[in-house]
Amino acid sequence: MKAYKHIFFDLDRTLWDFETNSKNTLLEIVSEFELLKYGVPSAEEFIAVYRVENEKLWDEYRVGKIHKDFLRSERFLRSLKHFDIDSKEIAEKIGFYYVNKSPEKKALFPHTHQLLQTLVDKGINLHIITNGFEEVQAVKLKNCDLRSYFDHVITSEKAGVKKPDPAIFNYALKLAHASPEESLMVGDDVKVDLLGAKNVGIDQAYFNPHNEAYSAELTVEYKDHRELLSWILSEEFQQ
Repeated sequence: MKAYKHIFFDLDRTLWDFETNSKNTLLEIVSEFELLKYGVPSAEEFIAVYRVENEKLWDEYRVGKIHKDFLRSERFLRSLKHFDIDSKEIAEKIGFYYVNKSPEKKALFPHTHQLLQTLVDKGINLHIITNGFEEVQAVKLKNCDLRSYFDHVITSEKAGVKKPDPAIFNYALKLAHASPEESLMVGDDVKVDLLGAKNVGIDQAYFNPHNEAYSAELTVEYKDHRELLSWILSEEFQQ
């Protein structure tokens, strides 16, 4: 039988509802910067284009091809250019707005606090491993009253390497004084969070609320944080 002493969580799209918080910020941007007057057909079309461009640039950022300051403005510059708006000045202003306003949003996935509080009450040590920008993730954790649950918040900037590189997981294990055998990684991204953890011997819990198809062999899949809590605390996983 197995009992986890350390659980490592991803933050965005696992605890913090990135899509909801991002969309609300982007709707504000369309209004605040009057993008419809510049020729953007609708907020929905702007958001759809932005998401494509943002994901492309994040893929490059994860493998070290670009730096974060370039990503922050370039994703909006490319999105604006799609609508024939070629203004680096507007793109930089929007980028600054997004980075400052989005982390202040407070939407979490249902039962996040219940999950974390119960695990802490059971004496399990909790930690964050995130590729998100350090200063941004700190604001999210503080504004959503999440920081107190976690012993360590490991960012890719702090570790000097990004998920899924094994080095960030080994760095987190060393910092937490944890062994892979007593640890669990919880995340929404099979490649980045879960296979990265699996490669260093850490069990994996896949948060998959939208039933995304996948072929990897993982320790457990779940759709609601209450499911994860029940699984962790089930008799099978008690000492």
